[in-house]
Amino acid sequence: MSEKRWSERFEGAMGRLAVRNHRRPYQALLLALVLTVLGAFFARTLTLNADFVGLLPKGFPSVQDIEKLRKRFGGQGNVVVVGMGADPEVLKRFADDMAPKLGALSEIRYVSHQRPRAFFDEHSLYYVDVEDLVTIQDRIDARILWEKQQANPLFVSLVEEDPPSVDFSDIEQKYTGRANQRLSGQGDLYYINPAERMVVLMAKPRGSAADLNYSKKVVSQVEDFLATQDLSKYGPGFKTAVTGTFKKKIDQQRVIVEDLARASSLAMVLLLAYLAFHFRSALSVGLTMAPVMAGLGWTYGFVGLAYGQVNLLTGFLAAVLGGLGVEHGIHLLGRYTTLRSEGMTSEEAVDESFRHTGFSALIAALVAALTFLSLAMSEFRAFREFGIIAAVGMLVSIFSYVLLLPALLGLATRFGWSPRVQQENAAGPLSLLARWLPRSYRGVGIVVGVGVLALVSQAYRISFNYDSRTLEDYKQASAVLDQKVNDILGYSQTPVVVLTDSSEMEREVVRQLEARKVARGKESTIDFVGALADLVPKRQDEKQAILQAISAKLEKLDPERLPEATRNTLVRALNMAKAKPFTQEALPTSVRHQFESLDGSTGGVVLVYAGGVSLSDGEGTRKFAKEVRGLQMPDGSQVSAAGEALILADILDMVSREGPRILAAAVLSVLVAMWITLGKLRTALICMLPTLLSVVGLVGLMSLLGLQFNYLNIMVLPVLVGTTVDAGVHLVQRLGERGADFVSVYAETGRAITGGLLTSAIGFVALILAKHPGLNSIGDLANLGFGINLVIVLLGFPSLLLMVERWRRKHGAASEEQSEQPAPEA
Repeated sequence: MSEKRWSERFEGAMGRLAVRNHRRPYQALLLALVLTVLGAFFARTLTLNADFVGLLPKGFPSVQDIEKLRKRFGGQGNVVVVGMGADPEVLKRFADDMAPKLGALSEIRYVSHQRPRAFFDEHSLYYVDVEDLVTIQDRIDARILWEKQQANPLFVSLVEEDPPSVDFSDIEQKYTGRANQRLSGQGDLYYINPAERMVVLMAKPRGSAADLNYSKKVVSQVEDFLATQDLSKYGPGFKTAVTGTFKKKIDQQRVIVEDLARASSLAMVLLLAYLAFHFRSALSVGLTMAPVMAGLGWTYGFVGLAYGQVNLLTGFLAAVLGGLGVEHGIHLLGRYTTLRSEGMTSEEAVDESFRHTGFSALIAALVAALTFLSLAMSEFRAFREFGIIAAVGMLVSIFSYVLLLPALLGLATRFGWSPRVQQENAAGPLSLLARWLPRSYRGVGIVVGVGVLALVSQAYRISFNYDSRTLEDYKQASAVLDQKVNDILGYSQTPVVVLTDSSEMEREVVRQLEARKVARGKESTIDFVGALADLVPKRQDEKQAILQAISAKLEKLDPERLPEATRNTLVRALNMAKAKPFTQEALPTSVRHQFESLDGSTGGVVLVYAGGVSLSDGEGTRKFAKEVRGLQMPDGSQVSAAGEALILADILDMVSREGPRILAAAVLSVLVAMWITLGKLRTALICMLPTLLSVVGLVGLMSLLGLQFNYLNIMVLPVLVGTTVDAGVHLVQRLGERGADFVSVYAETGRAITGGLLTSAIGFVALILAKHPGLNSIGDLANLGFGINLVIVLLGFPSLLLMVERWRRKHGAASEEQSEQPAPEA
C-alpha cells in the first residue's frame, strides 16, 4: 500500500472520529471534563524554580560538587544589611550596635562588620618565608654596623655612600595579594564608603539561597528585625536596606513570577482580541479558545505529574502553546465556516474539515512536536523540559480540538446556530492579494528572493553572547546595591569553593592554584586563594627565633637618626617582630567563620576569588572555570572548585556545543516526518522551503541589527522550524486538491495562515514586555522570525509556486503539441 493511500486512510479516520464526537457531544464533553479535572489536580502544586543549578542534569560533576558544597558548607552569599545616610562615625556606631543583635537571630550563623586588619598586621611577618626574614635580618645588621661606624670617631670612610636601607617594601610587595592581606583589606576598619555614606554588615544564614522558601524566611526575619529598630538615633535621614545573594534570589523570583502572570494575561487578551477581529463572532471565539484552554490544563497536569515544577523557560510555555494551539482552531473553524456557506450540513462540514484541514493540522502538530523533541536531546534541562512539554502540548492541542470542537459545533447546531459567512474571503486584503499575485508574481518573486538572498549573505557574521549579565535584571534595587557592596569589600561576596579532606590537601590546593596564577600572569582570572591551613603559616617556631633576634637588633637602632619614613617602618617592624606564634583558634572569629562547615567544624574548605573578570561574564567565567578545575592531588585523586559561576560555565559550554546538533536534528526530523505523512520527498522539501529560508534569513537579519544569540534565545531556531512549517503544508495541500482555484484557496488559506502566524507570535510578544532581559531576547528573535516567515509564505512562496505551475503548463502544452504532430514518413 502506497504512502499516499496510507495518508488518505488516516485522513478518513480523523474525519470519522470528529463526526462521532459531533453526533455524541455529551460523551466527548464528559471525557474532556474528566481530563480537565485530572489536569487541574496534578498542576495544583506546580512551583517556579529559577535556580541555575536546576538547569543542568543532576549527574553533572559541577552539579554534584555544588550539592556537596551546600550539604557541607551551606549556601553561598550573605544577607547584607546596609546603613545609609549618615556621617562615618554614626555609620560605625550603627554597625557596632546592629552586629551582635543580627548575630542573635535564629537563622543567622554569624555577622561580619569589621575587617580583621589588626591581627594580620600584627602577625604579617609570620607569613614571610624564612629566607626573606633572613634577608630582613641582614639588612638590619648592615644598618646597625653602619650606625656603629658612624658613631666611631676613629672610623674614616674612603668613599661617600648612603646608609644601608631598612626599607622592606620590596619584600612586602612580594607577598601582596595573598589571602591574609586581601581579607584584612585596605582603607577603613569598617566596611564603609564615606562618599556614598554607606556601611555594610554581612550576615551569614544557616541555609542555602537555592531554597527559595528559606531565602524568604531569613530575609523576612532580618527585615522584620530592622523594622523594629529605632533608627532615629542615627539621624533624620538615616535608613537601611537589605541586599546580597538571598535578597537578589527573592527579587529575581518575584520579577519572573510577575512576568509570568503579565505575559500569560497579555497573551490571553491579545488572543481574544485577535480572534474577535478574525471571526467577528463571540461564539466562534469561544469555540476556538475552549479546546486551547482545556489542552493547556491537560498539558500542565502532565508537567505537575512529571516534573512538579517549571523553570525559567517552561514557565512561559503556556503563553506560547496558547498561540500555537489557536492556530489550529483558526484553520479548522475557518474551513468549517466556508464549507457551511457552500451548503454543506454541519456534520458534512465537520467531516470534510477534519478529514483534510484537520489532517494538515495533525501533520503540523506532529512536525512541531518532533522539532520540540529535538530540544529534548540537550543535556541542558531548561531546553530538554521545554522540548518535552511543548511536544506534549502540541499533540494534546490537536487531540483537544478533535475531541471538543466537533462536540461544541454539534451542540451549537442543535440550538440553531449557524456560522456567519466572512466577507473577508470575497473582498478582504487577502482576496485582493490573491487576485494581484497571479499578475505580478514574477516581480514579487524576484524582490522577495533578492531580499532573502541579501539576508542569507549576512548570516555568517552572527555571534554568540556569553555575557549572562545581559540576560538578568540588573536594574533591581537589590542588584544595584549589591554591586556597591562588592566595591566596598574589594572582592566578590561569592567565591567558588574547593572541598578537601585534610589540611595537607588544603595547602596543596592553594599551592597549585597560586602556581597557576603565577604561570598565567596577567591572563590569570584568580584574584586570591584562601584556606585556614594556609592562614596558619608553617615553621612558626623557626620564624619566631629570627623575629626575636630582629626585635633585639631593632631596639639598638636610634629612631631619631633615621629618616621619618624609615622611622615609621622601623616602629612598625619592631611591633610585628614581637608577635607570638598562633594557631587556627587564634585567628579572628570573622575569618574562621568563613571556613566553617554547617556543623561548626573548620577546615577542608578553600575559597577561590575571581579577579580581573566578572563571574556574570560568561566568557570570563569559562576561563576562570578552566583555571580552577582539575587539581591533581598527590594521592592520585582530583578535586575541582564548586559554585554557581561554574554551573554557568557548563551551561554556556553545553549550549554552544549542542546548538548546531539540535538544529540539524530538528530539520531532519521535520523532513522525515513530512516525507512519511505527505508521501513524497519532493512535496516535503517544497513545504519546508519557506521555513528554512525564514530561519537563515532571521540569522542574517540578526547580524544586520546587531543582535546576538545567547544561551536562552538560541532555542528559538528549532522552535521556528516546528511552528512555521505548517503554513507551507496547508498551502501546498489545499492547492494540490483536485480542481483547486488559486485565488479562492489563497484567500481562504492565506487568511488562516496569517491568523495562525499572528497568534503564534502573540505568545512570544508577551515575552517582549517581560522585565527579564533573557526572556525579552527570546521574544525579539521569535517575532522577527515570524515576520520574515509571513513575508515569505504570503508573497515569496506563492510566487514560486505560480512560477513552477506556469512553467509546467507551458512545457506540458508544448509536449502535447509535439506529441500531436504526425510522425515523419520513413
